Amino acid sequence: MAVLGFGLAGCTVTGTVIGAGAAAGIGASQERGLEAAADDLSIQVEINRRLLAADDKLFSRVSTQVSEGRVLLTGVVDRPEERVEAVRIAWSVKAVREVISEIRIAEGAGLVQAAKDALISSKLRSQIMRDTDIVAINYSIETVRGWVYLMGIAQDQRELTRVINHARDISGVRNIISHVQLKDDPDRRAALEE
Repeated sequence: MAVLGFGLAGCTVTGTVIGAGAAAGIGASQERGLEAAADDLSIQVEINRRLLAADDKLFSRVSTQVSEGRVLLTGVVDRPEERVEAVRIAWSVKAVREVISEIRIAEGAGLVQAAKDALISSKLRSQIMRDTDIVAINYSIETVRGWVYLMGIAQDQRELTRVINHARDISGVRNIISHVQLKDDPDRRAALEE
């Protein structure tokens, strides 16, 4: 939900300036660096702007996370066509290298489930921030119907395993989907050099 609010802030001039300032502070301490963080913020704001322009309901139901040009879409929509449209919109933004759609089709989820999902994400964020063996700022977390989606950059497999184990220990987690890349992954390095 925080990503959605951040996306809304990017739709105004003031929100964009505030978002850019926040990205500068965060980007300086993330693995991906300031320039990549700024590029990712720009991609995220543009995707959110286009989602809103296409359909405000679609915008409100789809969350975006961006890491090194890789876009993760999560959320719940009513129809498969809406999922396809969200993916199409994400791909239409320049500098997008990959789109990962984890958008689910609605099956009666409501506000209670959304609150449970927000609590799971919050608990996991808190746990990994307290774990001194994890660089928590390198991770994005989104939970949809008890499914935890992770995106970002892990220092190594050991760190990623620690994050996943923290998620497993949280009540209400049904599944964990990792789109995290390892810092020294040759495929990641090759993509960054393109």
